[in-house]
Amino acid sequence: MLPASGTSVTPAEGLPRPSSVRPRPAPAVALADVQAPVREGLEDVKAELRRIVDDDSPLIAGVSHHLLGMKGKLFRPTLVLLSAAATDHPEPTANTLAAVLELMHLATLVHDDAVDHSALRRGMPTLNALFSHQISVIAGDFLYLRALRELSRLGDLQALRVLTEASVEMTRGELRQLTYGDPLEFGERDYEALIGAKTAALFGAACEVGALCGAAQYRAELARYGERLGMAFQVIDDVLDYTSGQEVTGKPGGLDLRERKMTLPLIAAMREMGVAGRSRVEALFAADAPSEGDIHAVIALVDEYGGIAYALRRGALYAQEAEQAIAGIPSTPAMAALHRAIAYVLDRRS
Repeated sequence: MLPASGTSVTPAEGLPRPSSVRPRPAPAVALADVQAPVREGLEDVKAELRRIVDDDSPLIAGVSHHLLGMKGKLFRPTLVLLSAAATDHPEPTANTLAAVLELMHLATLVHDDAVDHSALRRGMPTLNALFSHQISVIAGDFLYLRALRELSRLGDLQALRVLTEASVEMTRGELRQLTYGDPLEFGERDYEALIGAKTAALFGAACEVGALCGAAQYRAELARYGERLGMAFQVIDDVLDYTSGQEVTGKPGGLDLRERKMTLPLIAAMREMGVAGRSRVEALFAADAPSEGDIHAVIALVDEYGGIAYALRRGALYAQEAEQAIAGIPSTPAMAALHRAIAYVLDRRS
């Protein structure tokens, strides 16, 4: 059950309360600044993506072309390549592994859209909207299997273990979300476990697989960095759903509320709301089709009762932990970029 109004919850054992952590003003870091040391490698990743999904079937070719157009900013492959170059000695297989990881990520997005019956993703129609629900599900399977086939071809058992474990965690997270009962009983610990499985697991795998391609002595540190960065990334992503439009997130604003998803801003705000505020949220979650006015009213309540500010502080704490994880790794251009990636995640505007 959610705690009563006015009570507070310690977010995690052994961590300071987010209310005591003030986010540092993050400089506006563009993703291009983060990607600068591996820009050429990312072009190779794009070529590898096309090679891995290439197929003679016109339908598969059409689906793959659309999906690769949705690949977004290649942030996760960037983490693979930067981690591989952390000690300035990356192996060539890093580019292929970065492509494999991106395909796994795309597969999860396709399956998420199929489960949620979403019509838009990153400002583009989903496969659901363009083809059918059935094709969307099978296309996600196709991406996963092509990625696994490529891992098999490489014969890298360590990378295979890391990426399949991450895939298992993501699947468990999705199942946990689908089988959870009343969404209004979804608390902060539930949320933390969910984003740890659905987002942070793949971020951690990206950095760990990268480390295997050139910085294996820092494998544990880079994996921890990626996992904590993934937690911060998802928290900020959930804040942006309350504060930004589609041009930033690639999704319509307020989408989580439309889909009756409890994310950290709402979870935190509901702890402070009185009966009237909670009733407004409950009415929105009970409505078959909440109006724009209902959505905007709840967003205003979440802001008024400190949910957005709390989530920003929590994201800053995760980012601080990511910074600490790599504090002992000697400086290189790639490591400098990994530090810049933290600022980018906290102040995502490009």
